[in-house]
Amino acid sequence: MAENKSSASAKPTHTPFMQQYLRLKSDHPDKLLFYRMGDFYELFFDDAVRAAKLLDITLTTRGQTAGEPIRMAGVPYHAAEQYLARLVKMGESVAICEQVGEVTGKGPVERKVMRVVTPGTLTDTALLDVKTENRLLALSFSRGKMGMAWLSLASGDFALMDTTADKLASELERLRPAEILIADDAGLALFDQATAVLRKLPPWQFEAAAAVRNLSRHFETHDLAGFGVTEGMLSLGPAGALLEYVRSTQGGALPVLAGLRCESQSQYIELDAATRRNLEITETIRGESSPTLFSLLDQCATGMGSRLLRHWLHHPLRSSSKIMQRQNAIAALLATASFDAIHTALDCVADVERITARIALSSARPRDLSSLRDSLAALPALIAVLPQDDFFASLAKALSPDAQILALLTAAIQAEPSVVLREGGVIADGYSSELDELRMIQTHGGEFLLELEARERERTGIPTLRVEYNRVAGYFIEITNSYAGAVPDDYRRRQTMKNAERYITPELKLFEDKALSAKERSLVLEKALYDDLLQRLQPFLGALRLAAQALATADVLASLADRAERGNYIAPQFVEGQFLHIEAGRHPVVEAQIDDFIPNSVDFSVARKLLLITGPNMGGKSTYMRQVALIVLLAHVGSFVPAQSATIGKLDRIFTRIGASDDLAGGRSTFMVEMTETANILNNASENSLVLMDEVGRGTSTFDGLALAWSIAKSLIEKNRAYTLFATHYFELTRLAQEYPVVANVHLDAVEHKDRIVFLHAVQEGPASQSYGVAVAQLAGVPKDVVRQARKKLLELESNSVQGGMQGDLFATASIMQIEPEPHPLQDALAGVDPDELTAREAHDLLYRLCALL
Repeated sequence: MAENKSSASAKPTHTPFMQQYLRLKSDHPDKLLFYRMGDFYELFFDDAVRAAKLLDITLTTRGQTAGEPIRMAGVPYHAAEQYLARLVKMGESVAICEQVGEVTGKGPVERKVMRVVTPGTLTDTALLDVKTENRLLALSFSRGKMGMAWLSLASGDFALMDTTADKLASELERLRPAEILIADDAGLALFDQATAVLRKLPPWQFEAAAAVRNLSRHFETHDLAGFGVTEGMLSLGPAGALLEYVRSTQGGALPVLAGLRCESQSQYIELDAATRRNLEITETIRGESSPTLFSLLDQCATGMGSRLLRHWLHHPLRSSSKIMQRQNAIAALLATASFDAIHTALDCVADVERITARIALSSARPRDLSSLRDSLAALPALIAVLPQDDFFASLAKALSPDAQILALLTAAIQAEPSVVLREGGVIADGYSSELDELRMIQTHGGEFLLELEARERERTGIPTLRVEYNRVAGYFIEITNSYAGAVPDDYRRRQTMKNAERYITPELKLFEDKALSAKERSLVLEKALYDDLLQRLQPFLGALRLAAQALATADVLASLADRAERGNYIAPQFVEGQFLHIEAGRHPVVEAQIDDFIPNSVDFSVARKLLLITGPNMGGKSTYMRQVALIVLLAHVGSFVPAQSATIGKLDRIFTRIGASDDLAGGRSTFMVEMTETANILNNASENSLVLMDEVGRGTSTFDGLALAWSIAKSLIEKNRAYTLFATHYFELTRLAQEYPVVANVHLDAVEHKDRIVFLHAVQEGPASQSYGVAVAQLAGVPKDVVRQARKKLLELESNSVQGGMQGDLFATASIMQIEPEPHPLQDALAGVDPDELTAREAHDLLYRLCALL
């Protein structure tokens, strides 16, 4: 409706109440406005229609404004979180409008939008996945470059990086942002694959100079050089846009930020989007949460630990010193068998990281503070079970924040506070004498009245004197008319009855004033004390953030040590140069799902760079390739690995071309997706990259596919020279080992007995003898008559092949191995040129062009 777009200049025919609503709504036209009215958040006009449909709540009307009925829907205040959670999951943003003024009876109560809940700025526990980091990302593009900055309100992690625009898909897969900020003149076609909510902002919000000023002011620094930021970085604009967006959605408050981290792609082993999906690091190819590498390793006792583990898995390190620091820490935990004790100590620790973020934003709830208090009290028990070395000593130091924090929380918060502040019962007894007195009046008022009655009877000598209360007269002292002459002078008549008079004394009046307003006053005072407590905790936020990081680190290391112990993992070794040797490696996830997993080895060196893997379907080729990549990934995370031994040289990236899926939304067929991923590998893999290629070329005709597979393998050998595992059913490719010494044939064997096949899952040297495709079809349940016909046709084809002298070699018929060399560019330049028709000028230009080509 037009009302939602109205500004402060609302029509005079609108009531003052609706004028207030429309004014607030005009500041947030693209968001649902939760408008606080008593115990409900109400929505009006189009917001009400939209919310009713999304939340399946009742849509009704309430009165009229400007001659039109007001459509209305609402949700209870106490249940708002569950509705907010549903809306945020749908990608909606909600402006929360609260009553901030006193009820005066003169116009509507003053209201103000206190915060805006968006998918990327969540901190409430009820709205977040405890094991997933919630990130807000901002992006800028310019001439093929991309500047990006991301922020997590819950952890305070704030980072930026400059990269190329073609890395967008890879970075979105790595960071998995919940919300993306872009300038409204950015091309939306770039985000066809994005699952996050896109928020378009005015381009001026991405202005770099303003960003530098605002960021420097926030961090209280002269400039940003101390963070590694250099002048002219494209990501500065997005970083500034992030900071201001968070400030605007949090009512001016900002989270406790751990500084500004300038990230470089050279810090980590690069994994593109396809590789992250194909290796099923944190999500299966079907989009499920398990079984994955993360679900296998995640034995963390806290949400902080689970989130950090997820981050480590998506950010494998290149720095050997950091890798060895983690590896040595795991070794220390195994040597002292302390990882179980660490997890036991962590069982009673809350999510300190997210609680700290909510304190910074002044949105922490009472149970947050009591959980923080109990967690801080549990830290000495955790420190006591840490191994005694320099690394864990640094963790212990971070786990010993200022004792004032625990003392303050213990003194201020009840042992079991109320869930919400408005119910009272949050501030501890003894913290405020004024609050204690108000509570005493509420709980011990009856005792005071009995005591007063006894004292006044004794003082006046009137045995029938009574101290009572009713809603009409309030508190009073009642004396029958027969004792009217004994009434003291300090009694003031309040009410005359038929046979008695009711009086009030200064003492009783004082008690009445306190008693009648005690509950309301105590709630107001308790809120003020609570808000003051949040402010008193602000100076300690840095120490709490460091403690949270130490807790998460200890949790992750204990989980990795636990998996190493139970899975019989070993510490990998790192060496310089081009070398990768894994002895008896195992796929960590598959091994946990089946009995009697068959381990296999892999051996790469400068003289052995490409392994051609042949063998039957279901023989284990994909599992073998993935296990090599996962072992390498785990090693660079700093974890122990499932192998008998592992020695790893210098690596920069991991690429995978595994599996088949189409991209219908993007208009790409399965084969097109396969070729796109292959192109990415051929254009970017280096001699220090690990490449997994599975059945490339199978999505087209036999000759087309074979020609492509041969050409791709040859390029990987000659140009990229990467460590390559190349699985194929094109047995003709095994001839490459005769041409190139760096190529070796290996196969996964199987044994066929009569009509049955047994997969051995063991990698052996040399090419496979056959594919066993018909036998696999039989295992899959293909009807027996179809299998019999296939076997008959296979024998016929093999017989014809031998008689023709081809010996099953498609290269012989296609002459692929004798493909003519590509024509020289000079041939293309001279094609169609008629010398007799060239002018002198054209001949002169052609000669120069031919010289340049030559």
